[in-house]
Amino acid sequence: MHDFSTSFANLLKARFPFLYVPTWEEERVVSVIRLVAGDASKIRTPRRVFTWTETQGLRSDGWSAPEGTEDLLQALDVIESFVEPSVFVLHDVHPYFGNEQRGCDHKVVRKLRDLAPVLKGGQAPRSVVFVSPTLHLPMELQKDVTVLEFVLPTADEIRTVLDGIIQANQGSGRITIDLPPQDAERLVKAAVGLTLHEAENAFARAMVGDGRLDARDVETVLEEKRQTIRKSEILEFIASDLDIADVGGLENLKRWLQKRNSAWMDEARDYGLPSPKGVLITGVPGCGKSLLAKSIGSAWQLPLLRLDVGRVFSGLLGSSEQNMRTAIATAEAIAPSILWIDEIEKGFGSAGDMDGGTSTRIFGSFLTWMQEKTKPVFVIATANNINSLPPELLRKGRFDEIFFVDLPTRSERKQIFSVHLAKRLKNRAVLGDFAIDDRTCEYLSGLTEGFVGAEIEQAVIAALFEAFSERRAIRMADFEWVIRNTVPLSVTQAEQIRAIRAWASIRAVAATPREGRAEYQVAGDSPNDNGGPTPPTAGAAPAPPADISEARGGRAVDF
Repeated sequence: MHDFSTSFANLLKARFPFLYVPTWEEERVVSVIRLVAGDASKIRTPRRVFTWTETQGLRSDGWSAPEGTEDLLQALDVIESFVEPSVFVLHDVHPYFGNEQRGCDHKVVRKLRDLAPVLKGGQAPRSVVFVSPTLHLPMELQKDVTVLEFVLPTADEIRTVLDGIIQANQGSGRITIDLPPQDAERLVKAAVGLTLHEAENAFARAMVGDGRLDARDVETVLEEKRQTIRKSEILEFIASDLDIADVGGLENLKRWLQKRNSAWMDEARDYGLPSPKGVLITGVPGCGKSLLAKSIGSAWQLPLLRLDVGRVFSGLLGSSEQNMRTAIATAEAIAPSILWIDEIEKGFGSAGDMDGGTSTRIFGSFLTWMQEKTKPVFVIATANNINSLPPELLRKGRFDEIFFVDLPTRSERKQIFSVHLAKRLKNRAVLGDFAIDDRTCEYLSGLTEGFVGAEIEQAVIAALFEAFSERRAIRMADFEWVIRNTVPLSVTQAEQIRAIRAWASIRAVAATPREGRAEYQVAGDSPNDNGGPTPPTAGAAPAPPADISEARGGRAVDF
């Protein structure tokens, strides 16, 4: 708030006629304006503060307004004739300034242009401040109006609110406060991006829910942030309770992410660490890239926002750039946060001149933000066709690392089967004599050489449909039949997988650790080489081409 106060004071001293503050926090900004306007050490000549709304007209303590100042033109006449040092705060004037659908009120605009030299040249210093939740300026006023940013409350300001609520309630005996310093910091960080009023509401709601205030109330605070996102048509709040342990394999990538958990906390700054920029995950479709992205929000206890690039380009002509600015501003407003861009190549892979340069400009603004952003917004981008992405997106400085997700190894397939079998087979009647154990998962993983994670999940579901159709317990034969009749992606898209592996071998880090890559089964090896149950003698799962099975993509770097 020091920056706003200083900038505002300097503009008043320089006698800028019109200032524009886009903010939802009317009470807070007016409070700061009153403090600055009344402080002789900041502006030399203290000034009286007046406020105007269309419902109440011009108002100030101890001052009787003339009749009819609810009309903006009459209020501007009063301001023009006023001869005392003053600041006039006009609320919600933006409808008079017009927008894309409606033109401006030309009489009001003309009156303001006439008023500008009067405010600059009068004996008594006077300024007009427009306060609105959105920024709209007609072309005629753009040279006379100075826009001043009023940022959302800082972590220190929110901490003051939290301390005040704790102090007001801890002596009542009805609320239990269990908030060590680190948990209090997490609660405050979760509230950054809310207004002071919203943060206060969130803390109060957390206390009355169960009569306690503790680390578990981070989720309650995040719910207030969800309300902000739900009102946006471009960003989608992804609510997920998916645990990162539910994602089979990819241990190298998971370790990299886990080491960066809490990197937005104050203790990370003690190590001189910046907030991580983000990660680009590319690889074979269906191997868990999107699943992992969904799990990070839950693992890090941060809001996960999905950017729909298609929505950025929708709407009126000329609105795409504004849509991207709005999306970035929203993500930063609720930071620390995670911004997920799924299949980024579909949105930015064809940036060019086919649309008059719109996609190129939007892509350029996104790249600039990625390079220079200071707010803790962690970007997770996933891509299936990495070759269609512009090279400038892939250079160092945009993302912290690029990971390649290959076909799951045998041990990874074993983990994936374990996750999906435990998730689906919970009914004892359906389970019957079928055992979900290490031996079963080992055997099934041997049958599914070349299968991606999504195909393994569908194999489990399809086997259950076989049992359901006959209203009986599941059998191993159901899985064997489904697997024999599945042609995996590694067969149908063998050429594409070879190409992306060749690209990743020198440009990306393998999501699978070194030890997992070493044990990757070569096509033709016995699926029973680790002591699993004897495989069926009739039929076999289609084997991928040998070079698909033998050569692994991505550099063998372990984290």
